[in-house]
Amino acid sequence: MKARIPKTGGGAQNMNQMIRQAQKMQDEITVLQEDIEARDFSATAGGGAVEVTLTGKKTIKSLTLKPEVVDPEDIEMLQDLIISAINEAVNNIETTTESEMSKITGGVSLPGLF
Repeated sequence: MKARIPKTGGGAQNMNQMIRQAQKMQDEITVLQEDIEARDFSATAGGGAVEVTLTGKKTIKSLTLKPEVVDPEDIEMLQDLIISAINEAVNNIETTTESEMSKITGGVSLPGLF
């Protein structure tokens, strides 16, 4: 006895439509990635005593220190503030990327994409 497989019809047409949708999504993701990489993301620490600006590629663009935060007797605090500001800026980039990518992908996680 042979098993009967239901015919759904339009298999190739459905596949072509899925491929077009995937290509469109890929194009939108590429545009978004380029947009994010062109943006600047800033963060502060120590009540604004340290400000860092990173590009969307996570490259430091600028670092501003207020004179009152520079204490030769407490270099560790300054180092901690700089690290904190950089980490916050990186977190802002990642949060923005995830949020805006989910708008394109509909919340579907695409490993290795971003």
